[in-house]
Amino acid sequence: MALGYFAFRKGLPMRPASALYPLIGDRIYGWIGHVVDVLAVFGTLFGLATSLGLGGQQVGAGLETLFGIENSTVLQLVLVLGITSIAVVSVMLGIDKGIRNLSLINLWLAFALMVFVFFFGPSVDLLNSLAGNLGYYLQNLPQTSFETYANNPAGQEWQASWTLFYWGWWISWSPFVGMFIARISYGRTLRQFIVGALFAPVGASMVWLSIFGNSALTLLTQDPQNPLAEAESSTAMFALLQQLPVPGVIATLASALAIVVVVLFFATSSDSGSLVVDILTNGGDPNPKWQQRLFWAVLEGVIAAVLLAASAASGEDALTALQTAAIVIGLPFCVVLLVICLGFVRGLAGERISVDVGPPPATALRESATDGRHRTTEDKATS
Repeated sequence: MALGYFAFRKGLPMRPASALYPLIGDRIYGWIGHVVDVLAVFGTLFGLATSLGLGGQQVGAGLETLFGIENSTVLQLVLVLGITSIAVVSVMLGIDKGIRNLSLINLWLAFALMVFVFFFGPSVDLLNSLAGNLGYYLQNLPQTSFETYANNPAGQEWQASWTLFYWGWWISWSPFVGMFIARISYGRTLRQFIVGALFAPVGASMVWLSIFGNSALTLLTQDPQNPLAEAESSTAMFALLQQLPVPGVIATLASALAIVVVVLFFATSSDSGSLVVDILTNGGDPNPKWQQRLFWAVLEGVIAAVLLAASAASGEDALTALQTAAIVIGLPFCVVLLVICLGFVRGLAGERISVDVGPPPATALRESATDGRHRTTEDKATS
């Protein structure tokens, strides 16, 4: 929302540093702005590398479940290469022919998988669980948000390996997700943007998690010794699909569909992330050269492969290495996000003043017609 506001409303380049304009002015074009953009680039690269690594692990687990292929580091590296190849083709085709079409295919396949689990799972119980989950979420969100598990070492260990990891991972995704959503939201009001980018995805996530999560929980409550009790995060979905009351061939096809959905989910994340990194490293140009798009898309896969290979060589768990990379990159950008929030609030405060007293002449921020990085002389003089 901040990126779209300053780019489309104020005429500034679509860079994370532009959201700091109310705080530091034209210094967004200096070293401070460059540092912010560089952090965004590294956050995107390592955030996506974490995603590709986890994607390789999960797809490898699916292949092991279906065909008995060992989920080794070599297999995961090959899968990362395959996912990266799909992302490269998509990003080279551009937004309309590549990224958009691949995303639509992915969404429809994911929807079909969710409907399959709903109809062949405990459908009535799932509807009841969805209502209960929504109520629990609304009632307990503030309490769980501030839970730190004081005097509970087991809870603190879980929070460090789960909650903090996901926070760091999501923060590292924020630059490219924010820029991508802002770029496709031109012409929307802030209210429309909030509904479309916040409430709609949260609602869809609740439905998805309730259908898959509560289907698994139902099996576990009926049989505490169910294989799901020992399943890891990368194998749980396939263990669930194999236990639905359908013929074995249908369950195998559903697991194969799940593998395709996982591959496309990570491929569509990689291609859109590559496009955003291209824009950032090309001075805010929304149409970077194809050579540059190819370079960044390939580099994301290389980073993921290096993390997996390094963790295997050192004997460290690959998931731990990926989690560490996401947290290390996400932490410094968390500070940037807080400053962006402050800049956005000040920008909106300026809108309120202009509405009250009328817009002052020639004070709108515009990009220079020459290089797109500086405001016009008249704008500077008025400021």
